[in-house]
Amino acid sequence: MEQATGLREQKKLRTHHRLAATALRLFLEHGFDAVSVADIAAAAEVSKPTLFRYFAGKEDLVLHRFADHQDEAARIVRTRAADQTPVQALHEHCLLGLRNRDPITGLNDDPDVVSFQQLLYSTPSLQTRLLHYTEREVDLLAETLRQDADGSLVARLAALHLVTVRHELGRRNWRKIAEGRSADAVYPEAVVDAHRAFGMLATGMDTLPPRSAP
Repeated sequence: MEQATGLREQKKLRTHHRLAATALRLFLEHGFDAVSVADIAAAAEVSKPTLFRYFAGKEDLVLHRFADHQDEAARIVRTRAADQTPVQALHEHCLLGLRNRDPITGLNDDPDVVSFQQLLYSTPSLQTRLLHYTEREVDLLAETLRQDADGSLVARLAALHLVTVRHELGRRNWRKIAEGRSADAVYPEAVVDAHRAFGMLATGMDTLPPRSAP
C-alpha cells in the first residue's frame, strides 16, 4: 500500500513538473498572452480538467515557483539567533543569497533565469497574480512578528516594509542584469543597495533628509 501511494505521488509530481515546464517553454517561445490553457494541455498530453487539478490558472503555471518562498521570510525571522532582530536576520539572509547568486535575489545571469524574469516582469497579468503570493508572504511574516511586536498593526507594517524591500532589491538587481551586465559586475552594487535598504528599516525612515529649501 505504501509503495502504491509513493508511486502515485511520484506520478503526480512528474505531471506537475511536466505541465510547468511545458507552459514555460510555450510562454517563452510565443509570449504569455498568445498561449492558451488548451495549448498547454495539448502540448503536455493531458486534458484541461487535469491541468486545472494541478494549477488554479494560467498564471500559476509560472508563479507556482514563488509558493516555495512564501514562508521564507517568516521562517528566517522565526529561527533567527536570539541576539538578532528580524531586520538583521533578513539582511544577513539577503547577503547570503547575493553571494550564492540565488535567482530570488535577481542577481543571477543564467540565460534561463533572465528569460523567466523577463517574462514575469513584462507581463501585467503575472504581476497582478504575483500580488496574491506577496500578500500571503506578508501575512505569514506578520503572524511571526506578532509574537514580539507591540500589536498587530506594528507587526503588519513591519512585514509590509520587509517584504517590499526584499522584492524591490530583487527587481533592481534584475533590471541591471537585463541591461546586459554580469552578476559578478552587479554584485558590489547589490550589496551596497542591501545595506542601504535594510539600514533604513533598522534606523527608521527619518534618516531621509528633509526637503531642500526652494
